[in-house]
Amino acid sequence: MVCKRIRVFGKVQGVFYRASTKTMADDLKLVGWVRNEPDGTVMLEVQGEAEKVKKMIQWCKEGPTYSRVDDVLLEDTEPQPRTTFEIVY
Repeated sequence: MVCKRIRVFGKVQGVFYRASTKTMADDLKLVGWVRNEPDGTVMLEVQGEAEKVKKMIQWCKEGPTYSRVDDVLLEDTEPQPRTTFEIVY
């Protein structure tokens, strides 16, 4: 089990980044959360099998169609007892 906190910089708010992230996380059967940050970034935490988390990180570097990802910062975190992936408002 791997858990990563990911901060995504660029044009990532108002372009369905959170909704697309949830869809991708659900497809990969990952758990965690995603939210918009006041500074214009998107923050997410994902946990699951290492290979699936790696695929999610790769996806975050591309983002959905209308986004523009400038940078992605990764941080290891401790796994939490979660069962779903949620959009946090």
